[in-house]
Amino acid sequence: MSVHDSALNPAVSSPPPAQLMSGHEPIGGTGATIRDFWAWTLSDLRTNTVRPMLAEFLVARALGAHHHPRIEWDACDVRTDDGIRVEVKSAAYLQAWAQVKPSNITFAGLSARTWTPEAGYSVAGSYNADVYVFGLQTATDHAEYDALNLNQWSFWVLPRSVVEATGQRSLSLARVQELSERSLTYAELAHRVRAAAEGRPPG
Repeated sequence: MSVHDSALNPAVSSPPPAQLMSGHEPIGGTGATIRDFWAWTLSDLRTNTVRPMLAEFLVARALGAHHHPRIEWDACDVRTDDGIRVEVKSAAYLQAWAQVKPSNITFAGLSARTWTPEAGYSVAGSYNADVYVFGLQTATDHAEYDALNLNQWSFWVLPRSVVEATGQRSLSLARVQELSERSLTYAELAHRVRAAAEGRPPG
């Protein structure tokens, strides 16, 4: 029985909401802390598992939605305090492995099946966010790559109506650029996300 199947059983209780940890929490008798675990697990910011989480954190931080932990199974990546649902898609030219040339940029997983304890997985995929943020780590030289340097990130923001109208589960960078007015800096991100959620034009 899977975790999701067990959730359909009314005898299975729900866990309490996760709380942010400080990083100083000790891990049993190991002499290590949660911070040590995070460093061991998350230090390679080039990987396709860690970089997306960093991108989600950047967006959450910009929107002031970083005061609660990331929810792995949620229908969207970030939820603001005023109810804006944000999906964050990220990509990079450089990866954690040797490359002959920079990666082609595609943002995938724009629509997905949702899950609830009552009904399980939905039959069909849907577009589950109010706003979509596309983040690109732009470095093309491994010696210069710094995922923590916000000057090496470009962002594009699209409302759900625009993404949904494409009918696509993935979009190339060229298509995102075509649909967007322009790329955004990190400092511009929060304003544009809220404008897109409210149906206001860029500005």
